[in-house]
Amino acid sequence: MSTVTEKRFGEWIVVRKDSGTHVAELVLDRPKAMNAVSAELAAGLVEACTDLGRDRHVHATVLSSSNDRAFCVGADLKERNALSDADLSRHRPTARAAYTGVLDLPMPTIAAVHGFALGGGFELALSCDVIVADSTAVVGLPEVSVGVIPGGGGTQLLPRRVGAARAAELIFSARRVEAAEARELGLVDELVEDGAVRAEALALAGRIAGNSPVGLRAAKRALRTGWGLDLWAGLEIEDAAWRTVAFSGDRTEGVAAFNEKRKPQWPGE
Repeated sequence: MSTVTEKRFGEWIVVRKDSGTHVAELVLDRPKAMNAVSAELAAGLVEACTDLGRDRHVHATVLSSSNDRAFCVGADLKERNALSDADLSRHRPTARAAYTGVLDLPMPTIAAVHGFALGGGFELALSCDVIVADSTAVVGLPEVSVGVIPGGGGTQLLPRRVGAARAAELIFSARRVEAAEARELGLVDELVEDGAVRAEALALAGRIAGNSPVGLRAAKRALRTGWGLDLWAGLEIEDAAWRTVAFSGDRTEGVAAFNEKRKPQWPGE
């Protein structure tokens, strides 16, 4: 029997877990500020990602928004305007941990982007494995237009998606990219109709979560760890990840289920 549980981390982050699908939804829930990343929201995101990372029953996670105009508009510049240099320096570790918390989630992650995903908002999406967007999506890294640079992983994650020259053009120009061009450039992976993005992302997460949780985590680990390495070093990473699943209960169950023509009952170990 499927049950959905909901837990709030601070005031602005909600996590829903569906025991039937093994899918979690990590919701940015600061709608009046279009999910601007304040110090409090960042702290809640850190706590939520820590909780999700420890939960072996979650096989896939969707990062979504409760706002009908934006996924996330990035850093809370109103809050930043009131900070001294010392305040900004003190808040930096938590802000950084919020972005790396999403990046480090061990299960596959999908961003469901509706409306604006700018600056830190787009960096949160880039921290996911797959980005699903709808026709309202507007993405970009405009940080240099306000005197800073992308600080949530954008200078490293964007070139891994679109190449160094394209990433440089987008970051240096600070331009906003609408949905159709974003799909063409590879800034998002799937483009769906307005209003369908959350459902499509959850459906994709459900299909992913039906596979071996041990296999999914190992495959993600191999993909992420092998980034930037030469081919032979990457193949060694892959072999190490393969060894973690080859002798697992999931592998035994998967092969047995295939031969018995039935749906696997993954032990998750």
